[in-house]
Amino acid sequence: MRKILVIGSGKSTSYLIKYLLEKSESENLFITIGDININHAKLLINNHKNANAILLDIFDSNSRAEAIKNCDIVISMLPASMHINVAKDCIHFGKNMVTASYISPEMEALNQDVINKGLVFMNEIGVDPGIDHMSAMQVIDKIRAKGGKMILFESFTGGLIAPESDNNLWNYKFTWNPRNVVVAGQGGAAKFLQEGTYKYIPYHRLFRRTEFLEVDGFGRFEVYANRDSLKYQSVYGLNDIKTLYRGTMRRVGFSRAWNMFVMLGMTDDSYTIDDSENMSYRDFVNSFLPYSPSDSVELKFRHALKIDQDDIVWDKLLELDIFSSKKRVELKKATPAQILQKILIDSWTLAKNDKDMLVMYHKFGYELHGKKHQIDSTMVSLGEDQTFTAMAKTVGLPVAIATLAILNKKITTPGVQIPISKEVYEPILNELANFGILFKEKEVPYHGYNPLNI
Repeated sequence: MRKILVIGSGKSTSYLIKYLLEKSESENLFITIGDININHAKLLINNHKNANAILLDIFDSNSRAEAIKNCDIVISMLPASMHINVAKDCIHFGKNMVTASYISPEMEALNQDVINKGLVFMNEIGVDPGIDHMSAMQVIDKIRAKGGKMILFESFTGGLIAPESDNNLWNYKFTWNPRNVVVAGQGGAAKFLQEGTYKYIPYHRLFRRTEFLEVDGFGRFEVYANRDSLKYQSVYGLNDIKTLYRGTMRRVGFSRAWNMFVMLGMTDDSYTIDDSENMSYRDFVNSFLPYSPSDSVELKFRHALKIDQDDIVWDKLLELDIFSSKKRVELKKATPAQILQKILIDSWTLAKNDKDMLVMYHKFGYELHGKKHQIDSTMVSLGEDQTFTAMAKTVGLPVAIATLAILNKKITTPGVQIPISKEVYEPILNELANFGILFKEKEVPYHGYNPLNI
């Protein structure tokens, strides 16, 4: 049997493992899941005869090497910073590798060694990055094939709560790593291209400069800019493009409310708060506000951020119970961002039967025979429950499909790479369509770059 090693069995692996198990008979597969938490891996396997779970500490070089040596291909679902030692072992033992993570400089540095060994190291093959690359390049290649010249590309993705489970004022729950939500946008200004001009949005303005979008059947969304929209400009072959903008989707109103945390300093992750373990949520909020012998924390908060009592933003803040004197932080030497994350987890964790939603929206502007055209392309995927989420589906299935394609020699070009070639994206997108992950494309009048207030 052909042996697949999956390292890590976190939230994004449910569909990945389900897909591989369902293909195990027809494709002659045996799947080993290695994790420090073997119980969760066992739950996902559910006693399947073509799979087993092993205790694997990624920092134990001997057990890691042994597991990699005994497989045919490795899927690493670890945090991005932990891939590198797995990758080096894969080179040493001559094993192909698949990850959903961004290519790090350390991974990129292995490219020549990977090529020399004739190996495929497929990265960025989740949803964002992943499905965004493949779906964008498919349309861009079609435009170029008929002689069109790209002049605009905008791409937006959001992990959100499905309409039937949308029961809080923020219209949001965590469907991915909560920490990434809390610290999103930090570490430098957002950078993009607008009509040939470089534009920058500093972090403290990021959530007040938003674009609005309509998705058929799902209503209105807002978008805030990703930190670096130009990261894939040369990779996509868009060096001469006039407008290039990538962003994150939320329901309308989220960003204005979130900006209150930014303005107050609650998303800062650069320092720790003294005596944080003994604080109440109310103490935490009060630590950012001026002293007053008479005004309440609520009054000082509203005054500092100029929030009227009848403002929906105020209702959103109250809903999170951030002014509670009974709920405790209980985190020692915690940063403001870590404490805010704990507060939000109380309210934004998916309930057992909650369904999430993954939304993606591309805009392609191009010139053909002297005329300007635009294609809008949208994809919405809905989850089933707390385990089989849309996020797990759109991250895990591309990983699984790419793994089989490499095993079956359908993807053979060696090197550290991302899924932007036709050899890679065409079979994977075709297979994803069988699972309802497909894009609806429509020709619309060319509007150019037209956000409402950027």
